[in-house]
Amino acid sequence: MEFVVDAAHPALPGHFPGDPIVPGVVLLDRVVEAIEAAHGPLARLRLPQVKFVQPLRPGEAARVELDGAAPRWRFRILRGDTLLASGDVADRDAA
Repeated sequence: MEFVVDAAHPALPGHFPGDPIVPGVVLLDRVVEAIEAAHGPLARLRLPQVKFVQPLRPGEAARVELDGAAPRWRFRILRGDTLLASGDVADRDAA
C-alpha cells in the first residue's frame, strides 16, 4: 500500500517545528490500514516489535509491505528502497 502524509495532517504540529517529520503513530496507522485492507477488520492488536530507522517527511511517498497472515504479520515501511520502519503486528487474542 502506497501513501503520502499531507503537510496539513493534524499530527504534524510539534513534530518538529521548522523540520517536520511524520510521527511513528501515523506510520503505524498506515500499517493497520494495509492489514485491514487485505484481511478485514482487526479488533485487538499488539506490537511486539517496532523499529524506526529513518524519518518520513510530509509529502514524501512511502509504502507498506506486509508478510505473513493472521494472527501475525511482519511489516516494512519504505521510501523507495530506503527502510523507514519495520516490525510485527499480532492479534492480541490469538494463542
